[in-house]
Amino acid sequence: MSMKVILTSIPDVLIIEPKVFGDDRGFFSESFNARQFEEATGVKRTFVQDNHSRSARNVLRGLHYQIQHPQGKLVRVVVGEVFDVAVDLRQTSPTYGEWVGVTLSAENKRQLWVPEGFAHGFVVTSESAEFLYKTTDYWYPQHERSLLWNDSDVGIDWPIEGQPILAAKDAAGKRLTEAESFC
Repeated sequence: MSMKVILTSIPDVLIIEPKVFGDDRGFFSESFNARQFEEATGVKRTFVQDNHSRSARNVLRGLHYQIQHPQGKLVRVVVGEVFDVAVDLRQTSPTYGEWVGVTLSAENKRQLWVPEGFAHGFVVTSESAEFLYKTTDYWYPQHERSLLWNDSDVGIDWPIEGQPILAAKDAAGKRLTEAESFC
């Protein structure tokens, strides 16, 4: 097996540690293999889009989700470090409104599987970071929603001091009690 799967406090959100082969020349890692991903996680999905973003320290992106055409996301960092968060928005889930946070970095090479039905976001904790992610559905801007990053009902413990740098849509995110959720 070329990956290790680590369960989180929300069983559907998984930390993936790919096997890394390194020597004095550098390293090699298979970042995704559909067959091995399914065998190791039990998750069978088709990814339809790859995205790449670059952000500066204290940029917080999210917490995003699509109420229709929900996206599962397999996320990783190839430069720098982020604190990555998934919030369960599935109303029938025993973990509804709970969150999982994990540090993803170029150094630890961890990935996070964020299934459909979750809001997702991250804050950059290094000078800058490059963030890559695969999605199971396309981006439909008309269906995109933002959960408020600092909603006290969710209580995410972001590892930042002061105010993060936010896009207008993220600053205007909805509180959990007002947000559209998944049935």
